[in-house]
Amino acid sequence: MSKKILVVDDSATVRQQLRVTLEQAGFHVVEACDGVDGVQKVQLNRDLSMVIADVNMPRMNGLEMVEQIRRQRANLPIVMLTTEGQPDMIRRAKDAGAKGWIVKPFKAHLLVAAAQKLTAAA
Repeated sequence: MSKKILVVDDSATVRQQLRVTLEQAGFHVVEACDGVDGVQKVQLNRDLSMVIADVNMPRMNGLEMVEQIRRQRANLPIVMLTTEGQPDMIRRAKDAGAKGWIVKPFKAHLLVAAAQKLTAAA
């Protein structure tokens, strides 16, 4: 059975790019359009192996979402995907519980490698 990954991004185009990349690598993908939707999808999909989330989103940003997910699923690997690479933002994401940081535009092979590594233990 393939590992299930939640992709959270307010851009439908980015979600589609992530879906295609991850599905070609054998993963099953669930999508969410913002942090609120992401938290709900985590609650509905107890079999998730990983979350990949944008930082800047409406309603609830990615960092707030990570903090909420950590309260429910402390060991679920979460990787942040963003155009931002500021050290203070990265530190805040890691403090919130994110396991990694991928800068957009993402390189497919690096994304897949990170997903394979982080879902291997899940």
